[in-house]
Amino acid sequence: MHYLLILFFLTSFGSEEFSSDRPEVKVLKSGFIYESAPFPTCHASTLVETPEGILAAWFGGTYERHPDVSIYTSLLQKGAWSTPKLVADGIENEVFRNPTWNPVLHRKADGKLILFYKEGPNPREWWGLYKVSEDNGKTWSKEVQIPPGFLGPVKNKAEVLPDGRLLHPSSFEVNNVWNSHVEITDPDLKTWEKVAIEGPFGAIQPTALFHPGGKIQLLFRTQQGEIATSWSSDNGKSWSTMTGTGLVHNNSGIDAVTLKNGYHLLLCNPLKKGRTKLSLMGSADGITWEELLVLENTAEGEYSYPAIIQAQDGTVHLSYTHYRTKVKYFHLSL
Repeated sequence: MHYLLILFFLTSFGSEEFSSDRPEVKVLKSGFIYESAPFPTCHASTLVETPEGILAAWFGGTYERHPDVSIYTSLLQKGAWSTPKLVADGIENEVFRNPTWNPVLHRKADGKLILFYKEGPNPREWWGLYKVSEDNGKTWSKEVQIPPGFLGPVKNKAEVLPDGRLLHPSSFEVNNVWNSHVEITDPDLKTWEKVAIEGPFGAIQPTALFHPGGKIQLLFRTQQGEIATSWSSDNGKSWSTMTGTGLVHNNSGIDAVTLKNGYHLLLCNPLKKGRTKLSLMGSADGITWEELLVLENTAEGEYSYPAIIQAQDGTVHLSYTHYRTKVKYFHLSL
């Protein structure tokens, strides 16, 4: 009897392994990162945890593709977001400037922050840049251009591989054909290599999940009405041919994260057309998904291009575009 009692306590409370039970999601905080800003529209937010709080970035301007579109940041500290601050733009000289696009924040092991972003007239002709901050985003270095042929993470966060290198989920468009790949670099972004991913999908903007045994899974936004997936068993050196997940999707940006306990979360628009519903999905294996929380669901509007991270305390932070005019934020516990 004593053995059974001890066994019960060990199996119930002594393990960090994931339980197959559906997790309970609790909303700790939600709201807009800002109420007013010096730009009328915004899009493509990204999040990273710093020792001073959660840092968000996005692009804002007159409208997407307008030359005045620039990258802004805001810091969540002591329960409040700071005033949006312009940190990168596409000004080339006194008379010419390009729009900027899709910021991605990453914090290195040494504490330095990297802000990846794109510059160029459109996604077919843009190029990759990054800036570095040594003071948690208060100031940033001069921009550095990523080597030709590479873009860095095109929308979703870079991931640290077991050997310390960075995996950049990336993609590009040529002649209206979408192509996805990963770029692998050293932590200091000195050496770059690209690995193509084949498949029957027009797919872009992958996001990565991590599984037991060193397996890595990518999920993709596609033009075929469903989210696609591909797997790697060799730290991203090669990838399986893309297959469909069966998850209905509207051809909009997604993002996902693997939690410390091995459970997976996915933010997506689970509908065929429009961006009027945004949901948090959960999965134990990255294959079978269930809806955990409906963040938005209206007859009209736009809720899109989400970002999601897990903080050191285990809670989850997420953000997304709200009507193209604001960035909305949620803080969750599971």
